[in-house]
Amino acid sequence: MITRKRFAVGLSALVAALSMGLAPAAAYAADTPDDSETAEGGAKPKVELVLDVSGSMRARDIDGKSRMAAAKQAFNEVLDATPEDVDLGIRTLGANYRGEDRRTGCKDTEQLYPVGPLDRGDAKTAVATLSPTGFTPIGPALLKAADDLKGGEGSRRIVLISDGEDTCQPLDPCEVAREIAAKGINLTIDTLGLVPNTKMRAQLSCIAEATGGTYTSVRHTDELTDRVGQLVDRAADPAVNPVAVTGADRCSAAPQLKPGLYTDRAGFGEHRWYRVDVAPGEELRASVSVGADRAVNNDYGVLLRAVTRHDREIVRGSAAGDGRTDVLSTGLRYPKPERDDDNDSGGSGDDKEIVCLQVSHSYSPAAGAAAKGKPGLPVELAVDIVDAPDGPSDVAAFGLGRGWWLLGALVLTGFVGGLLWGWLSRWRFAVWRTN
Repeated sequence: MITRKRFAVGLSALVAALSMGLAPAAAYAADTPDDSETAEGGAKPKVELVLDVSGSMRARDIDGKSRMAAAKQAFNEVLDATPEDVDLGIRTLGANYRGEDRRTGCKDTEQLYPVGPLDRGDAKTAVATLSPTGFTPIGPALLKAADDLKGGEGSRRIVLISDGEDTCQPLDPCEVAREIAAKGINLTIDTLGLVPNTKMRAQLSCIAEATGGTYTSVRHTDELTDRVGQLVDRAADPAVNPVAVTGADRCSAAPQLKPGLYTDRAGFGEHRWYRVDVAPGEELRASVSVGADRAVNNDYGVLLRAVTRHDREIVRGSAAGDGRTDVLSTGLRYPKPERDDDNDSGGSGDDKEIVCLQVSHSYSPAAGAAAKGKPGLPVELAVDIVDAPDGPSDVAAFGLGRGWWLLGALVLTGFVGGLLWGWLSRWRFAVWRTN
């Protein structure tokens, strides 16, 4: 049974998570911005389009033309519409080697157009030369694309377009994506599957989920154009990039966090600890999300605890899943009273209280799957410090705050309206019978 208090905590944590945009923005340049910066002074976002040019792209099943022709048409339209403040590049896989040697074919990836300010004419000319050729080395192409996007402080995005699963195992592209995500370089991989089958859909979805990206099935040229265009435009939108942090295995060694958004990795059975200082009159709001970026057993949970440095629990938030969601989130809030008589608060002369946040989860590897504990599961932690409520009236039951009276008024109005309508109906029925 969900208590009113737990419901209030959960709803408040959700509001806190949605209202958080506190990670520091990129600094404004004092001088004229160079090519790596936008006109406003922030770092330019970078996007690399990674196109599968393997032999299967010859198939003519997209609007009566080949998959390659559909991809070229989509690329030309996207290049025309690419925002000026986005650095864009193009990488291919399977475009050059025409032989049958698998070892050679699985190295076939090259940067067709370098990531940087876009010359639309040059980029279109480069795309026009492509012809479906060889293998499908998705894993090697992703590794190279991540290198292409190195440097700078802006967001990074890979958009992978493919019509089949990787043919260059044992380098698993899902593991490659997890390794890229574990580096904490704020790189997202979005995937698009042309005329997808079950295996391809599963692999491309896995790649996207590992980095917080999206997967889209495509069967028509206009769908491909629209989706690639959306993803390129999305890179230009202002975004809060999480800061990579490594949690400790105990409270005393935990890294200190300030308000912001953080990313970490937690393996199976691991507990991650972080520290936040909360002054009297302030309220700590924190939320955590843990993603299942690999096969896991059904029935799992995520726990976020706030404790004193002497391990006395202050408040907790928890959530449970049954295998129907890939990301589980929970949150908590802790208001620090103005007057602090708690001996755990840090002693005399120290107004701030050391609050340790413990993140743990009960994910476990799926039956029959290898227990791949490295890298750990992706963790995203949002932390905010705000002024504490003035009194109990600021936080009413169910987290409705001072809007509680409005809900009561609506309930009373509905009750009175129902009584009046019932009385009126009975009166009309009585009149009808007498007539």
